[in-house]
Amino acid sequence: MSGSEMWQPVPRSRTYELVLERVEQAIAAGKLRVGDKLPAERELANMLGVSRASIREAVRILEAQGVITSQVGNGPGSGTVITAMSSDALTRILRLHVALARFPFTDLVEARITLERSSVALAAHHATDQQHDRLAGLLSAMDDPTVTPEMFNDLDTEFHVAIAEASGNQLVCDLTVAIRNSLRAPLLTALQQVADWGALAVTLRAEHRELFNAVRRGESSRAADLVEAHIRASYQSLLQDMEETRT
Repeated sequence: MSGSEMWQPVPRSRTYELVLERVEQAIAAGKLRVGDKLPAERELANMLGVSRASIREAVRILEAQGVITSQVGNGPGSGTVITAMSSDALTRILRLHVALARFPFTDLVEARITLERSSVALAAHHATDQQHDRLAGLLSAMDDPTVTPEMFNDLDTEFHVAIAEASGNQLVCDLTVAIRNSLRAPLLTALQQVADWGALAVTLRAEHRELFNAVRRGESSRAADLVEAHIRASYQSLLQDMEETRT
């Protein structure tokens, strides 16, 4: 695809969305890469046969998504440049999508299980001593008898995120983090409604420690089975409250 073919005029209905599609197609085809500049606003509008307002709206959306950065001026760093989307940008978009799409909790649970089985199995092979130490530190913090459900929920989230980060697979990690963080608020609400928080905390601590030990020993299959059992058991006891809170 030549430069002129890449920027052929687009139909005028939902113009800015079609401009977005044209940019996305160019990125997917490898015609636009990280560090490349988009044509100037006026030039791009002329090439695509759209208004400059449509170009500005498309650029605004791409910038909000973290796909591009725009710098005013005439220097070498000026213009609209394709950037590498950060993990934070990706997880934010996924988290919002999960929140707005309002998937059934059972769908989220199954997706989380699939991802965390993969991430914990990878972590059992790839986690470093430093990452083991971080997980151990989080377990120690959970063991504090004065920890509240709010504090425990944050530590629980951080523990599962730390395992995902130790997997060595950034995409699996980002997807895991997005789904786990999207469930943080309803999980906290459900934890706060538990009749016997002390007993539940003892169970969760034991499950987390058993999971950590499997990761530390490099037992990937056992770690995957343990994390699935842990997630299923947790949601089995909390799912009804979470569904009622969500509706």
